Amino acid sequence: MAVPSENGRKLHGGEDGVSIVNGRKEDGMQFDPSAPPPFRVAEIRAAIPKHCWLKNPWRSLAYVLRDIVVILSLVLMAVYLKNITRTFWPIYWAAQGTMFWAIFVLGHDCGHGSFSNSHILNNIVGHILHSSILVPYHGWRISHRTHHQNHGHVENDESWVPIPEKTYKSLDTSTKVFRFKIPFPMFAYPLYLLKRSPGKNGSHFNPYSDLFSPNERHYIVASTTCWGIMVILLFCLSKLIGPLLLFKLYGAPYLIFVAWLDIVTYLHHHGYETKLPWYRGKEWSYLRGGLTTVDRDYGLFNNIHHDIGTHVIHHLFPQIPHYHLIEATKAAKPVLGKYYREPKKSGLIPIHLIENLLRSIQQDHFVSDVGDIVYYQTDDQLTGKKIQ
Repeated sequence: MAVPSENGRKLHGGEDGVSIVNGRKEDGMQFDPSAPPPFRVAEIRAAIPKHCWLKNPWRSLAYVLRDIVVILSLVLMAVYLKNITRTFWPIYWAAQGTMFWAIFVLGHDCGHGSFSNSHILNNIVGHILHSSILVPYHGWRISHRTHHQNHGHVENDESWVPIPEKTYKSLDTSTKVFRFKIPFPMFAYPLYLLKRSPGKNGSHFNPYSDLFSPNERHYIVASTTCWGIMVILLFCLSKLIGPLLLFKLYGAPYLIFVAWLDIVTYLHHHGYETKLPWYRGKEWSYLRGGLTTVDRDYGLFNNIHHDIGTHVIHHLFPQIPHYHLIEATKAAKPVLGKYYREPKKSGLIPIHLIENLLRSIQQDHFVSDVGDIVYYQTDDQLTGKKIQ
């Protein structure tokens, strides 16, 4: 059975270690993650308990209230302790930035419609949460929908999409450095909102962007307006309390939030222990693309950021509320078999993911311009390795 090698080619293994997955023989030693799975989306759906699909708006709002209470409490503590000890600020920045990320995830649920069955409630809460952390709600909601509908597709995916070799070679050195040299990729999100990824055009703030259809333009106007109101409020607040204190209370946590967002979204689709496929043309399907998603264990932060690390089932069924994802994943695993990659267990802090992140960013640079099943390849000149 074919498996990806480190350079993106396929090798062929023997017949050792045969096991049974969903009634089909699989080569246990040389499992091919790009092979068409022996099950359908409907079979995974049927395995998930029916109550996992139910949305409880009161429960969702309780999570919003929880996060807002924590955020406001941290602000009050910072204002009270700001003249007592300087060592408090880094702790505050880390905690508050993590909470900004938590409310982003809840706004993300609003965008998927997994927050409640009410479009009005979803949009109101989504605008409040996302605008408060400078995210254009509808602009991002629509581009993220595109990501889910095309996950794992080289050309049509939207989030951390792979760069075809020809496009990659046309990029200037500064673009490559910002994309593939730590720490720059970990703060890419604001630039992505403005300009999207290399090789793609458009802005999440522009109603006439290629991201949106003509009948979606009024949504973008509304979200960009809300985003602008938040910018004005921050400007007025800087006049009231001073730009330095505003940076300490809001700016630094915002940067931590951006780092969380970029790291988590990147690791959901990159950095697995063995290379995973990307698809084009007839080889791509919604199911095969979704199965390239990776679950991650974030230890202490799993509950804080609403189990967003339980990502495979979320990608296949984004309508499932976050508080049912763990149970839904457990129920689906017997169907998924080896196509589900069990996340490595984390300690209290998920430091084990640093190695995955660094290795992937250093190695996963571009994919071939040809072929309907491709794997990331490495630019040896960018890494400084000598080409043999």
